[in-house]
Amino acid sequence: MPHAPADTEAVTHALRQHPVLSQLDDEILAALPAQLRLDHVPAGAPVGDADTLARHLGLVVRGRLVWHAADGSPGPALAAPAWIGAGVHTPADGWMLQADGQVDNGALVAWADAATLAALIERQPWLQLFLPAATSAEGSGSAENAGTGAADPHLNLMRTPVRALIKRAPITLPPSTTIRAAAQLMREQRVSSVLLVEGGHLYGLVTDRDLRNRAVAEGLDTTRPVIDIATVAPLTMQITQPGFEALLMMARHNIHHVPVMDGDAVAGMITATDVTEQHSTSAVFLAGDIHKQTTLDGLVACAAKVRGLQRHLAAAGASAYATGHIVTAITDALTTRLLQLGEAQLGPAPVDYAWVAAGSQARSEQTAKSDQDNCMILDDAYDEVTHGAYFKALATFVCDGLAACGYIHCPGEMMAMTDKWRQPRRVWAEYFRKWVDTPEPMALMLTCVFFDVRTIAGQAALLDGLRTDVLRRTKDAKLFLAHMVGNALTHQPPLGMFGGLFGGLSTIRSGEHKGTIDLKHNGIVPVIDLARVYALAAGHDAVNTHDRLAHAAESGEISPQSVHDLRDALEFLSALRIRHQARQIAAGQPADNYLRPDELSNFEREQLKDAFGVVKQLQEVLGQRYQGLRR
Repeated sequence: MPHAPADTEAVTHALRQHPVLSQLDDEILAALPAQLRLDHVPAGAPVGDADTLARHLGLVVRGRLVWHAADGSPGPALAAPAWIGAGVHTPADGWMLQADGQVDNGALVAWADAATLAALIERQPWLQLFLPAATSAEGSGSAENAGTGAADPHLNLMRTPVRALIKRAPITLPPSTTIRAAAQLMREQRVSSVLLVEGGHLYGLVTDRDLRNRAVAEGLDTTRPVIDIATVAPLTMQITQPGFEALLMMARHNIHHVPVMDGDAVAGMITATDVTEQHSTSAVFLAGDIHKQTTLDGLVACAAKVRGLQRHLAAAGASAYATGHIVTAITDALTTRLLQLGEAQLGPAPVDYAWVAAGSQARSEQTAKSDQDNCMILDDAYDEVTHGAYFKALATFVCDGLAACGYIHCPGEMMAMTDKWRQPRRVWAEYFRKWVDTPEPMALMLTCVFFDVRTIAGQAALLDGLRTDVLRRTKDAKLFLAHMVGNALTHQPPLGMFGGLFGGLSTIRSGEHKGTIDLKHNGIVPVIDLARVYALAAGHDAVNTHDRLAHAAESGEISPQSVHDLRDALEFLSALRIRHQARQIAAGQPADNYLRPDELSNFEREQLKDAFGVVKQLQEVLGQRYQGLRR
């Protein structure tokens, strides 16, 4: 989520006032505020835990921090722009760092995580003179990782900008260069790719694979221009984007080279080896393996590695947001490859179509425990008599293939293999019109599934235009929104009225899951429902829940502070579920969403109760806003 302009300005000012950080190169200094996590610390509240202070570098932007001894007596104070953590100011036994209780507004601290810090030191090695602990801790890992092996390298990409991954200046050639000359240059420079640039414009990309497959294997005349074998208009990344987004792009599109741009200018190239190591549970290489498979059995074997991938991500401390995107990228790759195999078997599609994911796959929030929700939007040239059998066969092939890979058939049959959910665009437009205009219970249930959609393969324009039309309708549809709110309030956080055994947490009272909390339906789904209502009310096209919440603050649906609280609650609940499932996977058990509170520490239970409290409070606010509009 972007920082508020006032906060960004304050961070920039603090950086330029700091005696050490102010000496960073101007370019680095200008980009750094956007890479920092801001922590608004209330007066008297603790600042960071032991791990944060050991591995992260904090900058006091506003306010004052005070050291407190074990008996509560105050010690020395640190005022802006002091820095903390990463070996410069870390707590001794019994000491705690708190925001000054005498300052009403508390303190604002900007944090650079270990990956951002490592990237800074790589670009400005002199920082090691002031931050030796950051350098020595870079490869040490956490205690949790010690028993599971080193963390996935791509986890350090969460906030590392693409700029930090570029290893050398770009190797470029004009598009008219001969194929032979391009190959000779690649050999001389010992690179696996070159960029085709002329007049400052990027025309294409040529890799050693292109030379083998498109030139040598085809017996092509090597005096022809290299643009003839190039990937024209390749996918690119901007230099300031996080490396994590490059990882996802490579995984989803089965590519291993991505040009990096600085605005419209070519800045360099990054490869798959720059963002991850080649091991079997790495997202990029697992996706690459998926695209190499020619049989369903091969895809099933690849899909079996997803459970290990999630376990590894959990052990390495990946955020739930990142884990959801990575796991979903693998589902996207499996879906795309199944469609390719289906078309290879059945022949090319007779009319354009979009294969559309719904639910958690659309939101990029999948875990190892996911079923499938999908549909097909067909071009209006579709004719049931002429084309029906083809698309039914293709949809059944893909849905059955996903089921074989572990994504079970949707119990409600909300899949493209169901005739109702495989229709021309005009029929889908009528579906959505009825759901908005007549919000009866079934329509509301379907809305919760099919308003969270994303194109996986095919013609994205078929969905994009449809979503634009629908969001234009929902923005002013007060009755529809009121019914959506009522439907959202059916999922309530499990907070009891009395203390009880677990301090106010209410568990399931009977049945197979007695004594547990359903983290999905009573914790995560309520947040998803709130974010969906905010997006529909604002007419915003974001699909991921975190992204919807970010835009909700911008559109004024809820306050920035409420967004901050709700996103933190969602991250905590989702991470709790992922760790719970990882423990089950490690024990050889099927993953589920049912957590026993006694698995948690007292501290974690208090955090869980606080997270549920945030959700419940915002449910009540939304319910009051639309009270009286439902009929």
